[in-house]
Amino acid sequence: MPLSEHEQRLLDQIEQALYAEDPKWANTVRISDPRSHYKRRLIKASIGFALGVVIMMVGVVMSLIWLGVGGFVVMLAACLWGLSSWKRMNGFGDSAPAPGGTAAPPGKQARRGNRGSFMERMEERWRRRHDER
Repeated sequence: MPLSEHEQRLLDQIEQALYAEDPKWANTVRISDPRSHYKRRLIKASIGFALGVVIMMVGVVMSLIWLGVGGFVVMLAACLWGLSSWKRMNGFGDSAPAPGGTAAPPGKQARRGNRGSFMERMEERWRRRHDER
């Protein structure tokens, strides 16, 4: 849904105020690609996974069950963290399609379109309550 002219002007004013207040931070935020953040998280998750494997192997070799289980938990947590980062980096976790990606299946779009947003549903409920009185 596009912004109205008034909302667009307000957004531009807020953006200009941010640039005037802290240009270094604004430039950093504007330039950085969110995918680079997820790539860093994915690298950290890979390191965590490797660390979990090492901890688990040390636990197995030293016959310390709790250390082996701890290593497995570290591996599992790192794998889940990396998978969530990978999904967001590639646009699978977003409701909107990623640039150059495909749209959601038609059934999901139709369901979402019929229900409307949360605020639209709340407004409709409010109108119905008001009309019933």
